[in-house]
Amino acid sequence: MEPFPPIAEPGASDGRVRRSERSREAIVGALLDLIGSGVAAPTARQVAERGGVGIRSVFRHFSEMESLYAAMDARLESEVRRMFLGGDRTGSLEERALGFVRLRAAVFERVAPFKRAANLQRPRSRFLDQRHRAMQRELREDLLAWLPELRAAGAPAVEAFDLLGSFEAWDRLRTDQGIGAKAAVATLERLARALVADLGASTSPRTVVPSTRRRTPAKGGHAAAARR
Repeated sequence: MEPFPPIAEPGASDGRVRRSERSREAIVGALLDLIGSGVAAPTARQVAERGGVGIRSVFRHFSEMESLYAAMDARLESEVRRMFLGGDRTGSLEERALGFVRLRAAVFERVAPFKRAANLQRPRSRFLDQRHRAMQRELREDLLAWLPELRAAGAPAVEAFDLLGSFEAWDRLRTDQGIGAKAAVATLERLARALVADLGASTSPRTVVPSTRRRTPAKGGHAAAARR
């Protein structure tokens, strides 16, 4: 994975402030590089070595983790939002459902190490918890943009597709079940087709087929008919 370059910001007049800003950007870049390479909880020494900054500077900035989380999130957000804008949202319900899960798979594969790391820290971070909740709402809105038919299909159908397109479903396939990205996409596609078929069956008008069975007269029916 390519390293994240530091973001250039307007320098302050005070030299110490400029040095602090440069250190902070180096630390953010180092955190992203380490987490992106699979180190879910980097140590201060690892960050210092990767960022080329002093260990004391790392400890000083680590005391403001919420601001570091926000800076890391800002770096990733622009890339992720561009990815979410992709995909062909035209075609049949099945074509769009398949496009939906394929795009989600690509996004989640890209952000997986960062999301896993964030999940570890979320119980202790107000920023990460709020960001997670906001992302769930955004993902639901994106789902309904792909498949507007779900608005009239009822809550069970919406929840089923929402689960199918969740990071948790993708991460389970990739980590707990240990299958490759290509096989994981194929699994999601198969589930998407099944949900589309179920949705079509539940929304199609039911056809009443006339019964061909002869009705059995009730007890005493023949005798009553003869008396009439």
